[in-house]
Amino acid sequence: MPSLVTGFLVDKIGRAVMAIASAITLLVSGILAAIPTDDSMVVPITALVLLGLGWNFGLISGTAILVDATPRSTQAQGSVDVLIALSGVRRRLICNVVAHSSYAALSIAGAVLSLLLIPIVIWAGINKQSKV
Repeated sequence: MPSLVTGFLVDKIGRAVMAIASAITLLVSGILAAIPTDDSMVVPITALVLLGLGWNFGLISGTAILVDATPRSTQAQGSVDVLIALSGVRRRLICNVVAHSSYAALSIAGAVLSLLLIPIVIWAGINKQSKV
């Protein structure tokens, strides 16, 4: 269901705006996930909801950017989808980060990495509206 709403937002307010919204949402998620809590599940659940929402914003806006940037005859989207699926291999690296530091360190690292998206979107000059 969020993808339907996200797709509408990507078309109405623009790909770049939603990509930046993705970065900010992922940043907030990472910061919240790093906050230690006692018995309350409110903060971790909120962090995970924001993680899913930020991922959704990024995937849908990124797919729209990719489709706009490539000719219709290419298989670029399928290739990118395969690369996204294969990126799950990075789990081993992530497990090592958690094993040698903490979940909070992983969360902060993810939050900081999400900020890299903002200058990339601005530098690339991604159009705010789709090319129909």
